[in-house]
Amino acid sequence: MTNGDQNFTDPEILRKKAEEQLRNKQKKADKPVIETDVKKLMHELQVHQIELEMQNEELLQAYETAEMALKKYTMLYDFAPMGYFTLESDGSICDLNFTGAEMLGEKRFSLLNSNFKLFISKDSQPVFNDFFSKVYTSHTKESCKVNLGYDNKPLCRVYMEGIVTGDEQICLLSVVDISGFI
Repeated sequence: MTNGDQNFTDPEILRKKAEEQLRNKQKKADKPVIETDVKKLMHELQVHQIELEMQNEELLQAYETAEMALKKYTMLYDFAPMGYFTLESDGSICDLNFTGAEMLGEKRFSLLNSNFKLFISKDSQPVFNDFFSKVYTSHTKESCKVNLGYDNKPLCRVYMEGIVTGDEQICLLSVVDISGFI
């Protein structure tokens, strides 16, 4: 038997030759495929990284825009020349601005969850109760003039407008001191 003659009847020899041929084929076929796959993968990763960087830049710009709007509207709300209040249907104060707190003669955060009705003078309570009831039943803007005060301590005469918002059923109330105009 010469080297050119192969004995393919012996299973061991056949197996070894087949494995050798398979390794040779894999070496030839895998090398370009692996290099191509790595290049494609690198390209995809680089493109994805650039996309993420672009998205991050957009998010940073959106964040800066939101921050500027927050500052603007915080200033507009907190330092407005009229009192702003957000009231629950039972009259408790959810939120208020600095002018509103000043009108009630208390610190802003000590007024949260207090009942606004406690700051309506006794003589104005029927007017305010009627106004507050109409705000919740009509779901339109209502207005009234009342005196603010508590513990027989008069505070000021005010004009107020209120409206109930959507599903939350909270009353947005604006209050203007009109004491100097009477």
